[in-house]
Amino acid sequence: MVKRIAALLALVSSFAFAAPPLGEKPKSVKLEKGEGGRVTGEAWSSDELTGKVFVLFYVDPDFSDLNNAASEALKAEKFPKEKYQSLAVINMAATWLPNFAIDGKLKAKQKDYPDTIYVRDLHRALVKDWKLADDNNDVIAFDQEGKIIFAHEGKLDDAKIKQLLEVIKSKM
Repeated sequence: MVKRIAALLALVSSFAFAAPPLGEKPKSVKLEKGEGGRVTGEAWSSDELTGKVFVLFYVDPDFSDLNNAASEALKAEKFPKEKYQSLAVINMAATWLPNFAIDGKLKAKQKDYPDTIYVRDLHRALVKDWKLADDNNDVIAFDQEGKIIFAHEGKLDDAKIKQLLEVIKSKM
């Protein structure tokens, strides 16, 4: 009985996180004005995910620390800036926290990760358009052409972090 319940939960969660398949470029999404955008106030478009290897963290602020180990592992690699970029898209609609409180946290994160681009998604655009998991911490890596080379919902364990690093290195 326990195995059946576990299998059912795994099946249900696989439907919840249905990011575009590996090797595909997701639908173009632009966040600007009332939809969100860069923390600096500028618009952001997923069309920018080309020319380098990108790792995108799609984060519910309530789970913001879930993949700190992955962030630290990426930071420790010291990938060349001309070949690698990290991006954190904050799912602002997924939390009860007010936007001003999240903005304060983002300023602190920016100090710890100065090379990361921070973007706010005010209305779950990536959940709707890319079918990312809501209320979680998703990690997606893109090659230089903007195609997905790695996708994971939730916390990355040590093996998944190693896999992510290997995929990035293979695409540089």
